[in-house]
Amino acid sequence: MKIKVAPSILSADFSCLEREIKKVELAGADMLHIDVMDGHFVPNITIGPVVVKYIRRVTKLPLDVHLMIENPQNFIDDFVGAGSDMLTMHIETISASSFRLQAARLKKRKIKVGISLNPDTPLSKIKDVLKYVDFVLVMSVYPGFSGQGFIPAVLPKIKQLRSIFDGDISVDGGVNDKVAGSIIKAGANILAAGSYIFGAKNTKLAIERLRNAK
Repeated sequence: MKIKVAPSILSADFSCLEREIKKVELAGADMLHIDVMDGHFVPNITIGPVVVKYIRRVTKLPLDVHLMIENPQNFIDDFVGAGSDMLTMHIETISASSFRLQAARLKKRKIKVGISLNPDTPLSKIKDVLKYVDFVLVMSVYPGFSGQGFIPAVLPKIKQLRSIFDGDISVDGGVNDKVAGSIIKAGANILAAGSYIFGAKNTKLAIERLRNAK
């Protein structure tokens, strides 16, 4: 599968966000990863649909909107209306039956659907919804803050997931050139990275190092 890189704008300089987005777009990013946090499910607050709407205006890159929020079903229409191309919900915040209902609604609207799980959440929690998703997002840090170190214990989970799932597998948290090779070898094909990309002196080289990691 093609290896894709998704810069996480949580690590961008929000005082010049359009310039930061253009920088990663020109450097070869495949999509933008947008972390939405509510201060309840995770101990931080980031952005909402209004910011996504303005991001949509300045880039043609697919917007992968990661809903790290409680009751995500209550906000889906707002984020779709803002221009999201991909929506990810956490299995810790939504029941399997509700997720299946939302996934069906989103697919009718041509939105790609993802399910995410935290480092300590077993794969068994998402097995009942796997056939309804386009991708799975495996968290490799505990969500809430950027700049955390990658948790190697998630690698067997990625490998096990790949053995039962043919769709895209994304990994988010502590992703850099030192761990990217192990992540890809385990079976993931989308690498979400924030500080490694936005903090790099050479953005294009940083993205290429992730995509071509061995």
